[in-house]
Amino acid sequence: MTPLQALLNELEDQWSHTVTLKRNEFLVQKNTVHTDLYFVEEGSLRVFIEDEIEEHTIRFGYRNSIITALDCFLTGNPTSFYIQAIKACKLKAISKEDYMTFINSKPVYQEVWKNLLENFVYQQIEREIDLITYSPQKRFERVFKRSPQLFQEIPQKYIASYLRMTPETLSRILKNLDSNQSF
Repeated sequence: MTPLQALLNELEDQWSHTVTLKRNEFLVQKNTVHTDLYFVEEGSLRVFIEDEIEEHTIRFGYRNSIITALDCFLTGNPTSFYIQAIKACKLKAISKEDYMTFINSKPVYQEVWKNLLENFVYQQIEREIDLITYSPQKRFERVFKRSPQLFQEIPQKYIASYLRMTPETLSRILKNLDSNQSF
């Protein structure tokens, strides 16, 4: 059992309520203060921002993952992000206050939380490197290698947005995959 799984097991009685979302419903809207932390029991979600032209998917949540508007969770300021259900979702929720009380109750929980945040920062660094440095094909390969579950849980149009390519480019990459090729 991983430290995160052990923490989630300990948290089992701490979740305050359950949230259900229909497909396309929003969990979080931009410019709101929303500091709850969620565990995804069923379904999938996307975290995105938008500019004047389009939406930019930056993260996903799917079964057995934790999701929150991290900017708001950390600062208490209104979030810059939207979190929207891609598929119908069932989420367990806990307030930041209750979560931090729980985390601070034992050093081992603090260590797992620290590792979780460090892992998240590392993932963001990897994503930035991918977007700045690599071709669409190489971005696809690196993300596929890191997160194969993503390609089973998330529709291609959102994966394309996450990879900063058109859905057509992603479709071409997928069509050109050699079935014997491994990443």
